[in-house]
Amino acid sequence: MSLITEKADLSGLRINHDEPTGGSGKTKRKLLIAAIVVVALAIGFFLLRGTFASVPEVEVGSVTLTYPSSANAVLTASGYIVAQQEAAIASKATGRLVSLSVEEGDKVKKNQVIGQIEDHDVVAALAQAKANLELAKADLDDARQWRDRQRIMLPSGLTSQAEVDAAEARFKRVEATIKAAEASVQAANVALENTRIRAPFDGTVLSKNANIGEVVAPFAAGAGSKAAVVTIADMNSLEVEADVSESNITRVILNAPCEITLDAYPETRYQGFVHKVVPTADRSKATVMTKVRFKERDEHVLPEMSAKVTFLSKEVAASEAKAPPKLTIPAAALSTRDGKHFVLLVQDETVTEKEISAGEAFGDRIAVTGGLAKGDRVVLRPDPSLTTGSKIKIK
Repeated sequence: MSLITEKADLSGLRINHDEPTGGSGKTKRKLLIAAIVVVALAIGFFLLRGTFASVPEVEVGSVTLTYPSSANAVLTASGYIVAQQEAAIASKATGRLVSLSVEEGDKVKKNQVIGQIEDHDVVAALAQAKANLELAKADLDDARQWRDRQRIMLPSGLTSQAEVDAAEARFKRVEATIKAAEASVQAANVALENTRIRAPFDGTVLSKNANIGEVVAPFAAGAGSKAAVVTIADMNSLEVEADVSESNITRVILNAPCEITLDAYPETRYQGFVHKVVPTADRSKATVMTKVRFKERDEHVLPEMSAKVTFLSKEVAASEAKAPPKLTIPAAALSTRDGKHFVLLVQDETVTEKEISAGEAFGDRIAVTGGLAKGDRVVLRPDPSLTTGSKIKIK
């Protein structure tokens, strides 16, 4: 009995490999999944790091049109076209405008009548003044005859010295009356002239500020009245007023040649020169105004247009002044290999190598032909490892 019992006890100690070991299997699976996730993250991290590290950052420049005169450029400045002789013409008298014979754009001559205000009362006042003058002249003739008669009769005792003195005094009073009447006539003539609005100089009408029937007055003296009737400018006095920074003003030389382009007509160039450097600075902008005069201009040049001035180191030759622009790239974009010239053209953050023909230099730019167009972007100081199809990131 004891032997059988002993065997039964030993059989209870046998390991059964078919029985599950409780929670140990689940733990292994969790550890395995975690290890897979960690490995995947590590692989992804290294792949991403490798991808970003392989895309270089580059600087790019633009392909632009450049004029030959740019080789002589010292600096550029922006400004506006301003007429140096411009006037807002107002009436010298207050009254209703009955005539205005000009429109915007009309050319006028000095002293030309361009407007008229009511003058009925002034004409009547002038007629009255002239009538008073004629009466005074008639009185003067009578007073002169009476004075002369008294002087003749005095030696014979037919009149007294008192009568002579009275006649002399009357004559002088009438003389004074005539001077006053002449002054009244002159004042009435001036008043009549003031009803006419004249151009003070040869020019072009820029704006019309009043209409027939409106009341006009000098300096808008009355409520509801207009001041300036028209504004005119001498188009021959047009200049570009450009602000130059204080740090660059020493590079602007009086009478130095300039090239002017209008924002409205960027393909047209005008030759000019530095006419004046205003002897004061604008401390709010830290700039000094320069005035550039046109050597020649056409009907496209208008007051208040925006313009760009290029200050030149020397006069532009006539052939260069009319020469068309050339396609140029920054000199830093050009690569040379086996005697050939190349650039890297940027398209959608990918570069394409283009063989080009390089021409003359214009300062820090080079004229090129072949495979490029205005507005294209090219890589500056390209790395030799970059080639067609290379991915890049623009700084």
